[in-house]
Amino acid sequence: MKYKLIIFDADETLLDFSKAEEYAFKNTMEYFNKEYETEYHFNTYKEINKNIWGEFEKELITAEELKEERFRRLFNKLNMNLDTKEVNGKYIDNLCQGCFILDGALELLNDLKGKFKLVLITNGLTTVQDARIRRSQIGEFFDSVVISEEVGVAKPNPGIFEFAFKKAGHNNKETALIVGDSLTSDIKGGANFGIDTCWFNPKHLENTTEIKPVYEIHSLNQLKDILFYEN
Repeated sequence: MKYKLIIFDADETLLDFSKAEEYAFKNTMEYFNKEYETEYHFNTYKEINKNIWGEFEKELITAEELKEERFRRLFNKLNMNLDTKEVNGKYIDNLCQGCFILDGALELLNDLKGKFKLVLITNGLTTVQDARIRRSQIGEFFDSVVISEEVGVAKPNPGIFEFAFKKAGHNNKETALIVGDSLTSDIKGGANFGIDTCWFNPKHLENTTEIKPVYEIHSLNQLKDILFYEN
């Protein structure tokens, strides 16, 4: 088999972050006795949060700054008067509880465990990802878990991949593969670092970017065909 090291992204690759995000936001709004409508309040938050994490990937904002900034922008748009630090604290508490595993993830990891060195790299906040990954069912499958806030750099910066390689004791880029749902962080990051990439695209989205993954899969089970049969 060609590949020895498999790097996974976490959210929307192995974990259902959309479900966790909605769970956390709903419970946070209810805690502060605020009216909650999914179609308006939550979707507005999702758009703001997505944009600010995009800024984080481009190194325009730090992990510490984005925690409150996303809520500052949200409350400005919704004309809400809440303390951003207090809301962020409660939201993170709720998000830590949201470990929802995508269908097929545990089965895949169980099939790969012991046959490959498994590493997880996630762009996220240490408090949240530590609770959702390291303490969850999927945590036990990984030789190491690398969280961007701990390292100080995030995907697609090649520095986080360099850190992961050193932590895993792996030095051959030709035998490494990253699997993730994000073209701009996972696939671009892997390409920047010089390793093969596999785009997990369960919604069959059209790739309108210049970022070209080596492989594309639409279900996690298809990864086994690449790892066991194509190489």
